Amino acid sequence: MLKKILIGAFAGVVCGFFGSGGGMILVPSFVHLLGLGEKEARATSVFAILPMAIISMFFYFQADYIDWAIGINAAIGGIIGGYIGSKILKKAQNKWLKIFFIFFLVYVSIRMIFF
Repeated sequence: MLKKILIGAFAGVVCGFFGSGGGMILVPSFVHLLGLGEKEARATSVFAILPMAIISMFFYFQADYIDWAIGINAAIGGIIGGYIGSKILKKAQNKWLKIFFIFFLVYVSIRMIFF
């Protein structure tokens, strides 16, 4: 129980500090520390991220950091993308999920370092 709470707390700090990224902490933690399968880890991560995002949004709202026009349009796209992604997840093989996740993290890391 303590390990699960600590994983969630760390992911919450990352989510609150960076505005996202909780899934980058939760998915590997669920797989490697708690023994969940790839698909279960991703689905559980999405479930756990919602409360973190709501709490973070509340404090960002209080500080007047939210651009509502961008946020609403991105949310609409996110709803559509979330639906499509969850359908693809059902059919995807765990091996490919890992490979795509690694490439995504490497790509984002390189972009953050050099651009």
